Amino acid sequence: MLTDHIEGELLDRCRRLRAISNYAVGVDNIDLDAATRRGIPVGHTPDVLTNAVADLTFALLLAAARRLPGAISSVYDGDWLTWEPGLHLGAEVHGALLGIVGMGRIGHAVARRAEGFEMTVIYSGAGGGQALDAVLTESDFVSLHCPLTPATHHLIDTAALSRMRPTAILINTARGPIVDQVALRAALVDGTIGGAALDVTDPEPLPHDDPLLSAPNLIVAPHIGSATRAARERMTELAVENLLAGLDGRPMLHQANVVDRAAP
Repeated sequence: MLTDHIEGELLDRCRRLRAISNYAVGVDNIDLDAATRRGIPVGHTPDVLTNAVADLTFALLLAAARRLPGAISSVYDGDWLTWEPGLHLGAEVHGALLGIVGMGRIGHAVARRAEGFEMTVIYSGAGGGQALDAVLTESDFVSLHCPLTPATHHLIDTAALSRMRPTAILINTARGPIVDQVALRAALVDGTIGGAALDVTDPEPLPHDDPLLSAPNLIVAPHIGSATRAARERMTELAVENLLAGLDGRPMLHQANVVDRAAP
C-alpha cells in the first residue's frame, strides 16, 4: 500500500524478496534506487485510476468554489432560515482560469473536464507549459498533479501561496507533502488565498487536533481519489498481474524501475 514505506533497511532484511507491487500510481513510498541495486522490480498502477482521480479533483474544485460543505451543514444545523441573496456566495467556475501543476495523465484528464465548463487551462510541468510562478499568479484555481519528488516536496510553500490571487482556490489530489501545510493554514487564516480542497495530507490520516483542520475555507477528504469500485478493481488486478510477472521473471505491465536480474 502507499502507506507502507519500503526502504533500504527493510530490503536488507528481506534477502529472498523478488518483487514489489505497489497498490498505487505513485512510488514515492519506495526507495527505487535501493530496490534497483538489489535487482528487485517495482510495479505500480497508473492509467487505471486516472479518470477516478480526475473526477474527484473536479468534485473538490466545485465543492470549494461553491462552498458546499458550509451550505450543507447549515441545513442539518438548523441555520437555514430563508433564502437570502448574500448567503453562501461562492466563486464562478464557468469561464474561470484553471492552472494545472503537473500535466501527466491525470492533469490531462482534469483539463478535459474543464473544457465542459469553458475554462481556460494553463499548466506548468516537466514537459513544458508556463513557469510555475505564472500559473500561480494568473489562475483562479490551481490543481496539483505532479509526483512527489525531492524537487516537489513543499513546492507550494509560503512564497508560492503569496503569488496566488486572494480569491484563488488550491486543490491537491497528488501527494500531501507537495504542500507546506503550516504555510497553507497561515494563508487561509490570513486570506492570502480564498480556499483549499485536499484529498491528500501529510501525514495521513491527519490527527484530529492538527491545526490545519481549524483553518477557514478548507475541505479535507480522506484520500479517496481512486475510491470507485471500478478503479479499485482494476488497481487490484494490475497489482496482482505485476506481482505475478515479477515473481515469474517477466517484465511487469507497469514497472517503475529497470533492473538487472543478476544483481546481488
